[in-house]
Amino acid sequence: MSNFEFDWSAVFQAVPALVKGAELTVVITFGGLFFGFIIGVTAGWMKLAGNMVSKAVANFYIEAIRGTPFIVQVMFLYFGVPLALGFRIPPLVAAIIALSLNAGAYIAEIVRGAIQSIDRGQTEAGRSIGLTAPQAMRYVIWPQAFRRMLPALGNQFIISLKDTSILVVIGVGELTRTGQEVIAYNFRAFEVWFAVAVIYFVMTFSVAQIIKYMERR
Repeated sequence: MSNFEFDWSAVFQAVPALVKGAELTVVITFGGLFFGFIIGVTAGWMKLAGNMVSKAVANFYIEAIRGTPFIVQVMFLYFGVPLALGFRIPPLVAAIIALSLNAGAYIAEIVRGAIQSIDRGQTEAGRSIGLTAPQAMRYVIWPQAFRRMLPALGNQFIISLKDTSILVVIGVGELTRTGQEVIAYNFRAFEVWFAVAVIYFVMTFSVAQIIKYMERR
């Protein structure tokens, strides 16, 4: 029979280090989603464009990212690309690039779906009052589409935040990596992983509540 006893002191001692790891997790997530949103909007518009070349490029990017595991993308970018280019990418930079490219593919589909969900009559109405096609998109279609994107974007934020745990494979000192380092010197795996799980839950729950508030607004 196990004589295991939960040691709260191990949790309290680990929290300062884990919070620092959580801070880096948030930085990577925001950085990745900032650039991922730009990539996603661009790819989404390219997919909706009449130009066959831009549509083919967008489709290839989206399907290539969605068709491969995130961990493979991270390993390829950090270990594979430097061999081809002849220089090493810093772990934090590689982490943000990988997360941006991954999130961008999913955001592209969110953008495409939201824009296509707006009735074509909205564009025609905008054109009828003298707006150009880009102006109709900016002032008529995009505001409505963005509101419809919010739930899916919030979900993508949560997914990307949790996906940062995979970056442990390239040694980025985010929350999961920090948890491993703490366990390496205190050997209290149960307590530390419990604390890591709670911190992840607090972060994802907070994001969910913020998105709900934005939706209500």
